[in-house]
Amino acid sequence: MGAQWKAKGKAAAADARGKLFGRLAKDIMVAARNGADPASNSKLRLVVEQARKVSMPKDTLERAIKKGAGLTGETVNFEHVIYEGFAPHQVPVMVECLTDNVKRTAPEMRVLFRKGQLGASGSVSWDFLHVGMIEAEPAAAGADPELAAIEAGAQEFEPGEAEGSTLFITDATDLDLVSRALPAHGFNVLSAKLGYKPKNPVDPARLEPAQLEEVESFLAAIDANDDVQNVFVGLAG
Repeated sequence: MGAQWKAKGKAAAADARGKLFGRLAKDIMVAARNGADPASNSKLRLVVEQARKVSMPKDTLERAIKKGAGLTGETVNFEHVIYEGFAPHQVPVMVECLTDNVKRTAPEMRVLFRKGQLGASGSVSWDFLHVGMIEAEPAAAGADPELAAIEAGAQEFEPGEAEGSTLFITDATDLDLVSRALPAHGFNVLSAKLGYKPKNPVDPARLEPAQLEEVESFLAAIDANDDVQNVFVGLAG
């Protein structure tokens, strides 16, 4: 399950694709506040590259850039909010939201966390590391993730979500630097973002199958909320 929870199954994956475009559009609009040119805006460049990797329609991508940069006359005002707490059976969770209305999002999160436990700021974040997360795939057979991690400046690596991919973990401040370096060391970047890695993840083997199902159901409900960008969970595997 790793640091970032993702929905499982073909139907869930198809539904998640639509949500992914919406979430990327938000990320693009927020990043474009600092300039519409990806060449001089590293945050925007990373998100645009990710959007292209997942085949976001060009018109959608360009519209999001222009809207975020204020070139359409529309006002974009998303607020970044993080909710901390526990899924059922004391599994720590961090929920990252981008919302245009906190007064709507906050009560929705309180309702969703009823099957778990919503905590105050800092109640769970102490048990997570704020890191850069770069998912990349080998550009050719024989590419060595350990060597690439060392030479590109990543702290560590582990299997990625996509088949055959590797997740490179970096210092938060090194995300752009490492993502730029990886292609020279045999890996094509699929996505790059800041996220949260659990320090002491719960071993799923400690949970009964029914308990694990409760955790999955809770996470799915959280992830389905339109204001949620990312869900990071302290569950190993």
